[in-house]
Amino acid sequence: MRSTDVVIIGAGAAGLMCAFSAAARGRQVLLIDHANKAGKKILMSGGGRCNFTNLYAEPANFLSQNPHFCKSALARYTQWDFIAMVAKHGVPYHEKKLGQLFCDNKSSDILEMLLEECNQVNVDLRLDTSVQHIEKTEAGYLLNTSMGQVSCQSLVVATGGLSIPTLGATGFGYQIARQFGHEVLATRAGLVPFTITDQLKELCTELSGTSVDCLVSCNDQSFRENILFTHRGLSGPAILQISSFWHPGDTVEINLLPDHDALAWLQQQQAERPNSELKTLLGEIFTKKMANLLTEHWFVSKPMKQYTPAELREVADKLGAWQVVPAGTEGYRTAEVTLGGVDTREVSSKTLESLKSPGLYFVGEVLDVSGHLGGFNFQWAWASGYAAAQFV
Repeated sequence: MRSTDVVIIGAGAAGLMCAFSAAARGRQVLLIDHANKAGKKILMSGGGRCNFTNLYAEPANFLSQNPHFCKSALARYTQWDFIAMVAKHGVPYHEKKLGQLFCDNKSSDILEMLLEECNQVNVDLRLDTSVQHIEKTEAGYLLNTSMGQVSCQSLVVATGGLSIPTLGATGFGYQIARQFGHEVLATRAGLVPFTITDQLKELCTELSGTSVDCLVSCNDQSFRENILFTHRGLSGPAILQISSFWHPGDTVEINLLPDHDALAWLQQQQAERPNSELKTLLGEIFTKKMANLLTEHWFVSKPMKQYTPAELREVADKLGAWQVVPAGTEGYRTAEVTLGGVDTREVSSKTLESLKSPGLYFVGEVLDVSGHLGGFNFQWAWASGYAAAQFV
């Protein structure tokens, strides 16, 4: 049997961060993962460029049933701390928009940086290693693993959520939490495209690949970003953002003219260009294809002077407040994050240690903390991993 100070289960963003930060304090760290490669989700993130943090990361960018929980960790390891490490390693990066920082080259730059940090402080990383059984001992925890028995003083669960099972995501972290008396709040897919099955499906399919800047709202939340029409329904940043606030049966409102008051704009066009057809005017805002399809599906396109005030209001309602009731989401298969998870009311916000089982820690996505799209989930991984590492 081997013995070590700290065992971390899960070599993703939070696990890697926790591993080298704890080892830098002189702790002996064993980092294990059932996958054949560390940081698989890091590699595929941001379209292969890794949106590793956000310049404007703050607690308001996170969802949790216990909204104050994330504040302590985020304050102690900020986006500037991570940016400093990226700069130290000479990884070139840029701001794409809205504070989103991406690698200039590829995601592997960030993964290699984290692995190099682990190497420098002798973290023992074991891949293809599964855990069959965990029990509490007087000295800490005893694990039965595929590499044999391991005992440790501190056990860190950094197993992530259920998102993208093809990358190895499982519910193992929730299983561990329940074993040691923790409540696991209901989980669901977040930052995920919507599927559409009603008469709108035809419009979405015909417009597949078309992207348009919109204001999307649901349950008192709004996001201004692009939406993307797909063969299955609706995607794009604004849709992914709002999906985290949507529940089955809810209506999503989409303002296709976020820069205009739709009715005032239509009335102005009617006054100034009475002989122009509606689809011609919409073709100046959207693509011609989209303008043609919208008028084909929703309105009768005719010269502006022929619309009655009531008809104009109807057009304005559709363009400025399009009501969509999604059939569902694409689920964990394509979700960027898992909402819900280990109830943070049973975890210390300062140390990330279990309040139920001393020496057990939870970091990253396994907890009921989920960020908005745009680098926030990575910042939570870095901050929570670092915070726990100061106490393990």
